[in-house]
Amino acid sequence: MGKEPSALRLLLGYVAPYWRRLVPVLLLSLTGTLLSLFIPYLSKLLVDSAFLGGDMGALVRIVGAFVAITLVTFALNVLSGMRYTRVSADVLFDMRRELYVHLQNLSPRFYSETSLGEIVSRINSDISEIQRVASETALAPIGNVLFLIGTVVMLAWLDARLFAVSLIMVPPSLWALIHYRRRLEVSVGQLRRNSADIGTFLIETIQGMKLVVASNAQGREVERFRRKNDTFVESLMSMRLLTYLSGGFPGLILSGGTAIVFLYGGARVIAGTITLGTFVAFMAYQMRLLSPVQGLMGLWANFATAKVSLGRVHEILDVEPEVSERPDPVALPVVHGSVTFEGVSFTFGRGGRVLEDVSFQVGPGEILAVAGASGSGKSTIADLLARHFDPDAGRISLDGVDLKDISLKDLRRQIVTVNQEPFVFHASIAENILYARPEASPNDVAEAARAAGLDDFLSGLPQGLDTTVGERGLAMSAGERQRIAIARALLADPAILVLDEATAALDPATQAEVIRGYEAAMRNRTTILISHRLELVERADRVVVIEGSHVVQEGTPQELREVRGAFLEL
Repeated sequence: MGKEPSALRLLLGYVAPYWRRLVPVLLLSLTGTLLSLFIPYLSKLLVDSAFLGGDMGALVRIVGAFVAITLVTFALNVLSGMRYTRVSADVLFDMRRELYVHLQNLSPRFYSETSLGEIVSRINSDISEIQRVASETALAPIGNVLFLIGTVVMLAWLDARLFAVSLIMVPPSLWALIHYRRRLEVSVGQLRRNSADIGTFLIETIQGMKLVVASNAQGREVERFRRKNDTFVESLMSMRLLTYLSGGFPGLILSGGTAIVFLYGGARVIAGTITLGTFVAFMAYQMRLLSPVQGLMGLWANFATAKVSLGRVHEILDVEPEVSERPDPVALPVVHGSVTFEGVSFTFGRGGRVLEDVSFQVGPGEILAVAGASGSGKSTIADLLARHFDPDAGRISLDGVDLKDISLKDLRRQIVTVNQEPFVFHASIAENILYARPEASPNDVAEAARAAGLDDFLSGLPQGLDTTVGERGLAMSAGERQRIAIARALLADPAILVLDEATAALDPATQAEVIRGYEAAMRNRTTILISHRLELVERADRVVVIEGSHVVQEGTPQELREVRGAFLEL
């Protein structure tokens, strides 16, 4: 219950910028609703004036009015509905975009703790459900409420006693609506979770299909899929039943009130206390009264599902980014490349510290190797430099300026990391290299590819740089993907290059070729080599060795080879 007001404020915040476009839509809808209120009253005139009064002229005029009102109402409803659908699509895109931008600001910790299926389900399925409800039914409450009020006024004006009788079944109908609506919200939430579970299962098993097949686990995975789908279907059936009960059962109760009105009103017509035309008009309004009431009850069920989806979207929007930019960040038009770690400590919150009181300095143009065993915290240094995380204690500076004071755009333009498992898009090799600097020329791309050691590989491809690499680069070897990532980093032309085990998947010959190209391209640039491979570490000017989250050795490769310690053990 605590999230409902904030979720409502969130939705209103997206709607507010479009109020000027919504006003004419609302006016069109209200005009159509007001016109439709006259149609039942025409039945009174038709019976009393035309039929019982024997007036042919009145018959023609009344039928003409009925046709005209019907056509105008239809046109107004179509026009308002189409205009609103467009506005609602824009509103919901703003929400989807805001969620996507927010996801870009969240740290790797969020993605390690949240399944991809859950994220995709919320940005796609949940917002699609909100959009469906918004586009199909958001205007309906206004029209239904107005029509309901107008109908109630007309019923009370036609015959107050008959109207009082028609209200007998309203209280039990409202009770049924509230009762089933609460159960429906719980059911919809469970359905969304089960749907996300299926999405997570499919994403994981498709990504690991080679392992599934190699382990002869196809049958087991199909059975897991069936169990997850059965759970989803059960929750779907439960949600659908509650949707019918919350939307239809209260209306069914109200229909009992209609039967009572038929009996009481018919008796009064026979007794001559009301005219036949009045009774016919009353019943016409009574029958139309059921439509907005049942519509509102159905809408309540729809809004219950939308509320659950909105709450799920809001859960992600409520996650605070771990890294944020200051209101007035420092711009760095020129970067010399000096990096300093001063007493830096960091933990992922899963036990002990990953880094503790780590201090070292890298001078402009210097090549520093960071060596250490797996899990010693080497890769965390790369994440801290790119500000995917901020240190729990200590300070990291670039040219003497705290990273927290530098604009994120400037920082990530000047510090580029090549990871051990780089991401490659389903696009051409050239497009993947251009991703870091899309305005670069074809000659720049070709030079970056050459410097990364891609020439031999490209010469064997019929389309060269225009060859599509396949989904996540799976059509290529790990070494080829790494060289594309290195070329991408070289094209970005950063002041500081961080290679985080970037040659781990390369054979010695390819590694030597890549390193030669990298050394030529990155001469006079600060480089941090995070590696456990001696061939790469020995090319550094200095080496920092991390063990047990601390810096335990520091010096040139030659100095560290001459003393016993962690470096020799590595």
